[in-house]
Amino acid sequence: MLVRYFGAAQAAAGVAEERLDLDSAPLEEVLQEIRSLHPDGDPSMARVLDRSSFLLNEVALRSRTEPIRRGDVLDVLPPFAGG
Repeated sequence: MLVRYFGAAQAAAGVAEERLDLDSAPLEEVLQEIRSLHPDGDPSMARVLDRSSFLLNEVALRSRTEPIRRGDVLDVLPPFAGG
């Protein structure tokens, strides 16, 4: 699966996107994998993920039990500032 990071999530990951080698996993498990890949950083990835919303294949993801599969694209969208 491809994970794309935006804003503070990109700053925490240090990359704009990365591939995870998971066949199928619920969102919560994917987030645990991301936390383990990026344990340090400023801002903290764990803190960013706790506040983020997510898109799965460009559709808002509401459930953390939703399965994410190998070919899917997950977008991590932290709160944005501006106006």
